[in-house]
Amino acid sequence: MEHHEEKKGLLAEAVALREGGRKEEAREALVALAASHPDDAEIAYQTAWAHDVLGLEAEAVPYYERALTEAETGTETGLTEEDRRGALLGLGSTYRVLGRYEDAVTLLTGAVGEFPEDGALRAFLAMALYNTGQHHESVRTLLRLLAATSEDPSVRAYKRAIEHYAEDLDAME
Repeated sequence: MEHHEEKKGLLAEAVALREGGRKEEAREALVALAASHPDDAEIAYQTAWAHDVLGLEAEAVPYYERALTEAETGTETGLTEEDRRGALLGLGSTYRVLGRYEDAVTLLTGAVGEFPEDGALRAFLAMALYNTGQHHESVRTLLRLLAATSEDPSVRAYKRAIEHYAEDLDAME
């Protein structure tokens, strides 16, 4: 138990460093923590995030992948639902930034299936769809998101029409 509490304390310190703007120190601390706890999904996720905020997307990928793999294998230290969403979004976005568009579409499509109410996942999926040349599906996804989430009164007034045309962008009526 003492070891677990020590690990949680070190993780909290590293996250506090990142949140306090000491991003490189946080990354170094998390890399060391991830090396000593390779099966800990939460540490892997936080380490991925620490790389992402420094613009080190390629270095973030294996940590995101480890976090999601460990979470799926049912280890004792999985991810919370919120962190799982964050890891899926982070990895999907990172794949896209790295030009791994098909990987981004595959991952984000699965993530949207798992968390259909998450608008950010749908927005990043739309961007990845655009990058793969699936422009029709990209716009459809964005229009559905707009219709479902906009508070703009003029959009709300045309919600049904937007939803209708999202299903068939070539419709004339």
